[in-house]
Amino acid sequence: MAHTRLRKFNTRETYPEQKIDNDLCQVVAARGTMVFVRGQIGQDLDTSESVGIGDADAQAEQAMANIAMLLKEAGAELDHVCRITIYLTDPRFREAVYRVVGRWLKDVHPVSTGIVVSALARPEWLVEVEATAVIPDPT
Repeated sequence: MAHTRLRKFNTRETYPEQKIDNDLCQVVAARGTMVFVRGQIGQDLDTSESVGIGDADAQAEQAMANIAMLLKEAGAELDHVCRITIYLTDPRFREAVYRVVGRWLKDVHPVSTGIVVSALARPEWLVEVEATAVIPDPT
């Protein structure tokens, strides 16, 4: 791992009552080129079609696929993700959405913030995920 990730933890221990298995940490110290990924939703980037209407975990899956694709286009990888922010329109979506995000970011340990909002830009969007990555300086 190119970045220093301090106080790693897994949400299995932090939230034992929920079935979430996310590798996170409290601090990421990174040096390199920053990549800011705009919040991604359940929308196909090539067609602008909304996907997973009414299904928060399907929308999270599309959002994470978009993030992976955009990072690759920018010369970064999911391993370079240092921070994610997850916006939900309903706290009941948390467990399902976090399971999806956790699968995509297994062993990465980013810092993470989750926010419940009253709505996103379109009424059919239930979840939005934004990411910040840092491409490490060559050693």
